[in-house]
Amino acid sequence: MKPGQHNKPDTPLERDIAIHIFTASAAMVGVCLTVISIVQTFTRSHMVQTVVDEILAVNAMLFLCACFLSYWALRTRSVRRMHRVESAADVIFLLGLSGTVLACGMIVWAAAG
Repeated sequence: MKPGQHNKPDTPLERDIAIHIFTASAAMVGVCLTVISIVQTFTRSHMVQTVVDEILAVNAMLFLCACFLSYWALRTRSVRRMHRVESAADVIFLLGLSGTVLACGMIVWAAAG
């Protein structure tokens, strides 16, 4: 590395992934909060309603963490740090997404039963 040169990521793909995680996770926080209010209105089973609410609340927090981490990855100057933070954001985002699918399945099966 030349003197005075920063350790900045040069490939657009690295930034592109962080931008996608940032925007998608921010939107998913809103989705989780909206679904919590819908579940309160339409779910007949109190037990399913409580469990789904808790799963979605945790998912909203996971998506918010993924949003913060991807923002941090976009702001950092170190490529190595950016990759580590971006990987953590990926994992947390996928956990939240899996939890959202689980909550949706519980809503559907509770409505069918």
